[in-house]
Order: sequence, then C-alpha cells, then structure tokens
Amino acid sequence: MVPPTSPAPREPPLGPVILADGIHFNIFSTGEQVQLLLFDRVDDARPARVMDLERQSHPSGHYWRGFAAGARAGQAYGYRVRGPSTRPRGSGFDPEKLLLDPYARGIGTPQGRSRAIDTSPGDNVATALRSIAVDSSAYDWGADRPPRVPHDNSVIYEMHVGHFTRHPSAGLPAELRGTFAGLIEKIPYLVDLGITAVELMPVFAFDAQAAPRGLHNVWGYEPLSFFALHQPYAARQGIGAAVNEFRDLTRALHRAGIEIILDVVYNHSAEDGATGPTLCFKGLANEVYYLLRPDGGYVDYSGTGNTLDAHSPIVLRLILDSLRYWATEMRVDGFRFDLAGVFLRDGAGRLNESSPLLRAIAADPLLKDIQLIAEAWDAAGLYGLGRFASQGWREWNGQFRDDTRRFLKSAEGTAWQMARRLAGSPDIYPAQRCAPAHTINFVTSHDGFTLNDLVSYNGKHNEGNREDNRDGAGENHSWNCGAEGPTADVSVLQLRTRQIKNFLTLTVLSTGTPMLLMGDEIRRTQHGNNNGYCLDEEGIWFDWRDLAVHAEIHRFARELIALRTGRLSATRRLLAGGSKPPVPREMEWHGVRARQPDWSEHSHSLAVRIDDEYSRQILYLAANAYWEPLTFELPAPPLPRRWRRCIDTSLSSPDDIRLDSDAPAVSAASVRVQPRSVLVLLADDGSSTATAQARSRQIEAAVAAAAR
Repeated sequence: MVPPTSPAPREPPLGPVILADGIHFNIFSTGEQVQLLLFDRVDDARPARVMDLERQSHPSGHYWRGFAAGARAGQAYGYRVRGPSTRPRGSGFDPEKLLLDPYARGIGTPQGRSRAIDTSPGDNVATALRSIAVDSSAYDWGADRPPRVPHDNSVIYEMHVGHFTRHPSAGLPAELRGTFAGLIEKIPYLVDLGITAVELMPVFAFDAQAAPRGLHNVWGYEPLSFFALHQPYAARQGIGAAVNEFRDLTRALHRAGIEIILDVVYNHSAEDGATGPTLCFKGLANEVYYLLRPDGGYVDYSGTGNTLDAHSPIVLRLILDSLRYWATEMRVDGFRFDLAGVFLRDGAGRLNESSPLLRAIAADPLLKDIQLIAEAWDAAGLYGLGRFASQGWREWNGQFRDDTRRFLKSAEGTAWQMARRLAGSPDIYPAQRCAPAHTINFVTSHDGFTLNDLVSYNGKHNEGNREDNRDGAGENHSWNCGAEGPTADVSVLQLRTRQIKNFLTLTVLSTGTPMLLMGDEIRRTQHGNNNGYCLDEEGIWFDWRDLAVHAEIHRFARELIALRTGRLSATRRLLAGGSKPPVPREMEWHGVRARQPDWSEHSHSLAVRIDDEYSRQILYLAANAYWEPLTFELPAPPLPRRWRRCIDTSLSSPDDIRLDSDAPAVSAASVRVQPRSVLVLLADDGSSTATAQARSRQIEAAVAAAAR
C-alpha cells in the first residue's frame, strides 16, 4: 500500500517515490538548472508537462527535487540539465539531451526509431529513451527461502537468458523463448543436470546497438541502468510485469534448490568515451561519475571508453543502492562483478587493496549474506587474483583456466601447476587467509571459446563480428586435436570427446567451486568465434536437439556433477601452500610410481589420492596428458576397502563413468591409463551404493517439484 499523503519523506531516496496522489522525484546533478519532463505515453514525441526542480540545501548542494501531482506508476519521464556556460573541465552538460534517471526501475523505448541510442547533436527528446516509474511494492513471495547452498557443494552454471531458450527446439511457445518465463520452464533440466546456482549474464537494461553495423550487442556489458531490467528478456508486456516475471524466476529457482547470481557491470556505462552518447551520467555530473584525465578526457580501464569513479561518494551510493535493491526487493543470492579489478585502483590508477567499495559492502548489514564473486582483473592490465579472496570474496580463477588448458594440450612444465589447481590453488589462496571455496574453477566462460570449440580450433574465427578477426583473445591455449573445425575424421572426433571429458573431470573434481558454461554439456559451438558478444543466431543458441546428438557428453557431465555433490560433497580442507604443490593431510601426491610425484619440466602426468574423512570417500585420480599410455602404481586403500573404477575418459558410454555397485573392481597393484585420459578410482566401503541411490532419489524429487 502506498501512503495516502503527498509530503516527501524527510530524507527521500534518490529516484521516484510513488505516493497516492503523485510522485516525488529526487536526482543528483551538478548542473545549474534541472527540468523534469513528463510524458503521457512512452511513444509521445513531446512531454505533456515540464517542471523546474528545486535545488536542495545539502553539504554537496547538488540534489534536485520536485513533486508531480497526479503522476502514477508507469509514468514516463526524463531530465534536462543546463550547466555553466563556461563549461568547466570535464563537464558534459547538454540541455538538448533527455537524460535517464540513474535510479529508474524501468526504461521505455519509443517505437519507430532507427537506433536505440542517438549520438547526433541537437534536440533528441522525440526519440530518446525514457525512464519509467515502477511500483514494485505488490508481490507475494509466499514461502520463498534462499537455498543457501554451501560453497563447497556448489556447482555454478553460467548462462545467457536469451540464448538458453530462444531456439525453436526448446519446445516453448514463441512468446516465451529467450525470456525469464522461458527459463522457468527449463528449471527441471537444470535440476536434473545437478547444478546448484545459475549465474546470469547481465540482465540490467543495456544498449543492444553497441556493435558493428547490422549486428547487435547481446551479452549486455553496455549497461544503461543498474536498476531496470532488459525488457526484451520479459515475456510479459509492461515494465511492472517484467519486474514480477523476474521475481517469479527467482522464486521458482529457489523452490528447486537453485541459487541465482547476477553478473553486474558497475565499472563502466554505455555512454562510452568522448564520442559516445549522452544518456545519463554525462549530462548529470560527468566530472563526478567518471574518472577523468587532467585534460578532461576519460580514463579507460574497462576497454569501453570510460570508467565509473567508485571513489566518488555519489557513485559509491549508486552501486550500494543497486546491490541492496536486487538483494532485497528481487531476492537474488549473489553478484559476479565484471572487471572488478577496476575497484582495486585508487584515483590515480594505482593498486589500492583498501577499496572504498569493498569496505562499504563489507559494512552493509543488508549485504552481509550475499555471495560476492570477482572477475579479479580489468582491461588495462591490473590482475588482482587472490586480493578479493582475502576480503571474503570468491573469484573467477583465470589461472585454473589457463593451467588446465595448457596441461591437457601437453605443454611443457605444467604438471606441478595442474597439481596446484587441483588442490584449490593454495599459491593464490593460502589457507591462513582463504578457504578453498574462494576459487571458482572454470575452463570456459562466455568470454572465449566454448568447450567444444576449445578442442576443435587452434585459432579464433571471429570474421562474423565484422572486425577483420582482430577482436577476441589471441592466445587461447586451445588445441584442435588434429583438424581445424568440423571434420569427419573418426580419430580426431574420438580424441575431442576424450578431451572434453578430461576438462570436465578436472574442473568438477578440483578443490573449490566448479563453474560450467551453458551448453558445454551438449557441445554447444560458436564455430570458432571466441568473442560472441554480437552473435544472436540460431546456430549458436542452446540447441535442445543436441541433448540426443551428444547424449554421451550430457550423461557424463550429469553423472560427474552427481559424484561431486553427492558422494564427494564434503570440504577437502587444505593446510599448506608453498612454491611446489602442497601436501595437505588429506591429499597425497603420486606419479607413475606411488608416492613419487614427477614435477619435472617434461612431465605430462600426475596422480593424487584424496581422503575425505567427512564423506568417508577415498579417491585416486590419475591424469595422463602424455601421448602414450602410462602405467601408474596404486597406493593401497585401507582394508577392507578396494578400488573401483568410476571414471575412465578413454572409454565410451556407459563405461566412461560408473557410479553404481557395478563399477569394475581394480585388484592389481597398478593400473594402465590410456593416452590423454583421466582415470578416477573410488575406494568402496559398502556405503557408496546407498549414497548414490539417496542422491538419485533427491534429484528425482527435485525435478518433480520444479516441474510443478
């Protein structure tokens, strides 16, 4: 219920406050005059009302407020700001531009425009984006509860909302494809796969036109707002309906035991550099929102033309208010910060681990239970891996990605690095400052090759991006297994399948939290494109027919996840670091000779025994990245246990992974591991079958609940 009176709260929040008889507007700007333009309809070329806002007495002196009597939820509006005629250094005032409200919960797009973003000079009121006032107070959350999955038992699935269900093979009505509602329909698939968290690529409103002519920016890393949803992801018409559709998604995921994590882009905006459009921050207080050089030019640590100044109190407040909104009103479980390395820089660009943003988040009581994940680098060369973890964050472990790729393509000097990654990267996350769960282990993400392409291409093939193949990473540590791209060579195809299983096994069973890229479990391809930000076509969407085409990989991934979250779910705590692979109490390293690991430059193999006292499992993993078979001496399991072969990536389904009591026993003192393959043995104490059966019953019950 909205209050029945119109007086503004004593300390009103920024943005619109909807009351019974109108709307209070409050905005920050360093301009000399701020006008509020109200539109009866989002498509109207001219405003129905124009109001001059009043400047408020405040230590900063830059808040502007006004009350629009009769305005209601759904009101379309924008601002115009006039600044000093002398245009001081760094100012971006342009009274001919209609500006978005940084705190608007919705953004409307007038129909019939040639471009969503207009960079031409002159009055743009007729075609500019409009802010929408949204009443988000009415929603029945019912018995919603966050799953609170322990980090050590979490498996993250990074996905693109649009691409996951847009393909006709998704079996959804056309209006649901590529939407939050469409994703809800596919939750039973996610439950059956076994993942515990979805990490959604950006869902905030973004500039889809920020791409070469004729293409669209579909990843969402050009944000227009930190509060408004990207409207095309909603099946329902209307901004308020879209907000509730997203809440429906959150509630449905929680009911299925799955957490929702948002990829958030607080390091830059869609206004780009000096030649970019004036949409919001530039026209309100350019010198406050952005890092600027002494000559007034934009500092660019993001690779997109600008960098938001997170040392500025108003920017810091904006980010915190956004996080609180999504954590409380939308009930998301966590955030992954794009290019978070930006926040480790001080105002002069130097490394500053005492980041104001990190300290403010840590002190905020509304964010104390939120998961925080950092992409711990930026686009200007700062690499802060391990620095966020020391303050309680988790991190995308780019070192795990690179070392695992190099090890499995048989690069020199990689065995001991691979051992570190398997052990939770204690060289990056020492036990005295971090826990193993701080490392998020992945080999593929949206940024780069898919897993299928990682084993199918030696080089990038980004010609479709219309940038002459100059974009995207040049060094991918990929290997095509003997042929570039599609091939009919059976030996190459078999090797690719084996390598995919190797990557999945090392990622999912390593100490830390594994993350998989959407579609890797069905060999989704981008045809060698390692920078698919502007690809939005049927050939790269999640093709649901591939569940049958690549059933072997899908089954392997599903069973592998079940092994981790079921029988190997307890924490493997590490006790030591060092310059060489650690030897924690429950991890015992081997080579082809028992208890004699080989960390030499020319070694392409390793073996480890892991004793998990919590789940009563003893695991032995041997990885052979050599091009010939190797025989490994086995350490003896404690009696009366015996080794059983649960994974052998050199074998075809169903023998590649067997988690039941029919898994073959290994009674010999040694085992032969085929070229470029991974072998995993479990020491059976009689409880494994019951554990696997219990996990199977849990999955069946969760799938049924999600389907309801």
